[in-house]
Amino acid sequence: MIIASIDLRGGRVVQLKQGSELMLQLDKAPELAEEFDRYGEVAVIDLDAAMGNGSNIELLRSLLRKARCRVGGGIRSPEAARELVSLGAEKIIIGSLAFRVRGEFAVNVPFLESLVQKIGRERLIVAVDARSRPGTAGAYEIVVDGWKTPTGLDLVEGARAVEPYAAELLFTCVDREGTMTGIDMGPVKALREAVSCGVTVAGGVSSPEEIEAIAALGCDAQIGMALYTGKISLADSFVRSLNWKKGAYAEHGAAGEGLLPLIAQSPDGQVLMTGFANREAVAESFKRGRLCFYSRTRNTLWMKGEHSGNTLAVLRMRADCDRDAILATVEPAGPVCHTGAFSCFETGRRFTWEYLRAVVAERLRNPVPGSYTATLDDELVREKIMEEAEELREAKTRDEIIWEAADLLYFTTVLMTRSGIHVEDVLHELDRRHKK
Repeated sequence: MIIASIDLRGGRVVQLKQGSELMLQLDKAPELAEEFDRYGEVAVIDLDAAMGNGSNIELLRSLLRKARCRVGGGIRSPEAARELVSLGAEKIIIGSLAFRVRGEFAVNVPFLESLVQKIGRERLIVAVDARSRPGTAGAYEIVVDGWKTPTGLDLVEGARAVEPYAAELLFTCVDREGTMTGIDMGPVKALREAVSCGVTVAGGVSSPEEIEAIAALGCDAQIGMALYTGKISLADSFVRSLNWKKGAYAEHGAAGEGLLPLIAQSPDGQVLMTGFANREAVAESFKRGRLCFYSRTRNTLWMKGEHSGNTLAVLRMRADCDRDAILATVEPAGPVCHTGAFSCFETGRRFTWEYLRAVVAERLRNPVPGSYTATLDDELVREKIMEEAEELREAKTRDEIIWEAADLLYFTTVLMTRSGIHVEDVLHELDRRHKK
């Protein structure tokens, strides 16, 4: 997986060299998060919170509504971690506190155990930031406090010690961070051999070839400075991070490579179709914003809907755990199957809450003669909600409850749509309460 970094300081996106020297700053964090989410999770670090200089929590909240984020910076309690998860954080990154116990440098087992109890091991990432030890060959020492304080803890030994509590380790090669001078693959290989959990590599990644080398070791790559300066593109990085050597139908791929399965699903999770892709097809999907496949029968790229107009707009792509299959979340412009069906796996579209909202939105946007939905102004729809809520309260039988609940859901959806609220917004809030 390719992970793009968004470091926040003073309400802006910044990139720092060696954790201190400001190299660039931008004022478009929400737009960046939305764009980066097309290619993988987004790493959002609140530098102000990490350094005890306040926080960027309101900005962070908005980013969590736009992208799937892993969040770090100034998380000093299990309760704070749980709150961020409830707001929508996919994973939580813990750094300095994982290696300090009562003023001494050691693995903070009680703290890590309490985090696991609060948010689960699957959501916890421990940052094993490290510098090379002076006068040694290949030895790295974990550093904390914004990379300023050496702990005396060996990188590999520390990683092994925290692995039981973390689903993933984030290794930042501090010597190379922000320098774009290339990653030191020595400690990366040592870490990969030492632990079985996930490993994400950051610090100095500066070329597409390094992305491939990191992926070949079974690690993910996190990129910052090289991305912002245009030295690396997320689309190319995504393509290079995939395991093409495990692809099928090698006769259609480049030398030593095959085609990877490419599965398309709708935003509400319905599987639409499946096909195959080579490197060029994935690159074209990102470039055009429409899903492209590789046609084995015609031996050429094929953009779904190129002639019919029933295209699939790409919202995001993700690789599976082995990086040899791709899941694309897309917005279909019409029937997906050549038979005219919504999906190649079902004859009709499931009637979901998301689909109801889409129908309501279309009725409000393009009223047709006789459309009841189009007549519902703000005052009338609120009156109907009150009326239907009372009728649902008085319903007795199963059929009555179903009928009145459907009415209430419909009018509530109309009010939401008129107010620019999506189903995902409501589900996100319910999920937040569930995780509290």
